[in-house]
Amino acid sequence: MSLAPNSLAGKAALITGGGSGLGLAIGRRFMALGADLAICGRREAVLQEAAAQLEAEFGRPVRWQVCDVRDAEAVERMLDALWAVQPLDILVNNAAGNFLARSETLSPRAVAAVLDIVAKGAAYCTLGIGRRWIEAGRRGVVLGILTQSALTGMAYRLPSAMAKAASLAMIRSLASEWGPFGIRLVGVAPGVFPTPGATSRLSPGKLQAAAPLGADVPLGRNGDPAELAELCAFLVSDAASYITGEAILIDGGRMLSNANGPDVAALRDWDAADWAALRG
Repeated sequence: MSLAPNSLAGKAALITGGGSGLGLAIGRRFMALGADLAICGRREAVLQEAAAQLEAEFGRPVRWQVCDVRDAEAVERMLDALWAVQPLDILVNNAAGNFLARSETLSPRAVAAVLDIVAKGAAYCTLGIGRRWIEAGRRGVVLGILTQSALTGMAYRLPSAMAKAASLAMIRSLASEWGPFGIRLVGVAPGVFPTPGATSRLSPGKLQAAAPLGADVPLGRNGDPAELAELCAFLVSDAASYITGEAILIDGGRMLSNANGPDVAALRDWDAADWAALRG
């Protein structure tokens, strides 16, 4: 069931990495529900194109700021600029970096590239906006876009798994500390939601041929970005006002299936004859 059309009316939201992929899908849903949107990222052209697209679609302005969230001072300048026009009510920590690699080959620079964006960047944005909310006596919501690796770890994606786990720890820690100020922190942990950028980096052709995306999902398909965006909108809305410190898994049952071992996916393809032969 969808949220009411004006569920986010009067709310101002900032989505980091909001110019493309899942961030753009989340921003689109927020605007459809009445939110005023701001997006940030490192690529000006991407932000401009996304803002123009959403403005044409909804007939309302989209604020955008070029910002590298790894730079704490740049984050503060961005928040000051956005606050000068309109205080924010919602922060979505979506900016991310990830790649496939054998962990023993990772250089310190490669590890830092991901940790600085995902863990430090989320912390800089969260602490900066939280401080402003507390000083002004405002309520607010921080939503972290995590991954299953935050819950289980992930081979060949070590820096991202470490960073997402740190982000989850921040959500749980601050939910307790900032609850008395009326500030909620929540997260979503998506399963397989293919986007052009992530798919090219994390599921190259040879890997997809061996293990097609979504092949290990009990519901039998990949996730639709619109489904993720709907969950995100619910979590930042007043409908979820009693949810904090929680990370919601949205993966079609994939994590549970994988926990049961590799045989489960193969057994789903058995027909009656296969089961009869087993009984025999």
